Amino acid sequence: MFRFALRFLIYDKPKSIGVILGIIISTFLIGQQTGIFIFLTDAMSSLIDNTQADIWVVDNRATDISSLSQIDIRIGNQVQSIPGVKRAYPLIIAGGTARFREGKSAQVTLIGSQPSYFKGGPYRIKEGQLSDLLQGGAVGTDMFDAENLNNIKVGDSFEINGKRVHLVLQTKGARGFGSTYVFSTVSRVRSLGKIPVTKASVFLVDIELGVETAEVCERINTHIPGIRAWTKDEFSRSTVMTILSSSGIAFSIGTLIIFASVAGLVIIGLTMYSAAMERLRDYGTLKAIGANNHYIRNLILYQAFFFGLTGYGIGILLLEGFRSGVAKSGVLFNYSTPLKIVFFLITLAISFGGAAFAMRRIRKLEPASVFRS
Repeated sequence: MFRFALRFLIYDKPKSIGVILGIIISTFLIGQQTGIFIFLTDAMSSLIDNTQADIWVVDNRATDISSLSQIDIRIGNQVQSIPGVKRAYPLIIAGGTARFREGKSAQVTLIGSQPSYFKGGPYRIKEGQLSDLLQGGAVGTDMFDAENLNNIKVGDSFEINGKRVHLVLQTKGARGFGSTYVFSTVSRVRSLGKIPVTKASVFLVDIELGVETAEVCERINTHIPGIRAWTKDEFSRSTVMTILSSSGIAFSIGTLIIFASVAGLVIIGLTMYSAAMERLRDYGTLKAIGANNHYIRNLILYQAFFFGLTGYGIGILLLEGFRSGVAKSGVLFNYSTPLKIVFFLITLAISFGGAAFAMRRIRKLEPASVFRS
């Protein structure tokens, strides 16, 4: 039957190509918007996801990494006294303004982590090494943020909040959502951001081997008032959900994905319906010589499967080209195997949905109609 269905497709090449193009466009648009969504949500929780810490201890009002308040530095000692806690590391997050010789300025987010552990970053280091941050005035930035930072490169000097710093390290893809990260040590970020030595933004906690993370979180929350301990995964999800709920990103991208799916369904459906109408006599002949509706339905579904498979294959190749292209500008994301399977199922749903337009008309076709003039 598949060979017979293929003959139908070859017979009407223009419409077959039109259906495949419709599927390719739908697949590409859905995949493109999904890729951008993945990049944005990854950026929202990038600092959390790339920090090797089991627990994040923050102010009890914070639900995401962009709304942190300063907490007392003595809380770190209290956290370390909790059974199951191995060590607590302070992390300082502060705002700043970078200024350059040409007069250009840029808003930055200062990330200060404790040497020599450097939990909290920098991560994904491309040039330089962590020990370079121990130099006086040393900072690190991301290579994809260079344009926003006056195209600086390793070795260049500039000012942050009126104090001289120099770039010793660059990362590749260590970027925040709407933030330009500048990494350095805890003491330097305190100085640059004018943060008192009695305060910290976060405590990153490592737990003892064999201890349940959730259990340690519960102990911290029970015994230390004014703060909240989150597991790494919980804080990451909360950050993403908080930002999505307040930004409208999910709605706008979701709307575009739905539009691409509906548009593809309509285009493919109308094209397949038109092709079926032009071949009514062929389908009528098949019925007249004994083919039933089940056979005709399978024949059309085979055509739809071929359309979907071909369109999906070409669409995925285009998406990989798109992913590689935007990666050069710092928009980094990957299409996982489960996600590609979802794309394939959506493509088949669009293709089979379009075939339903044609099947409704063919099902009502009377075999005797082929003999009428």
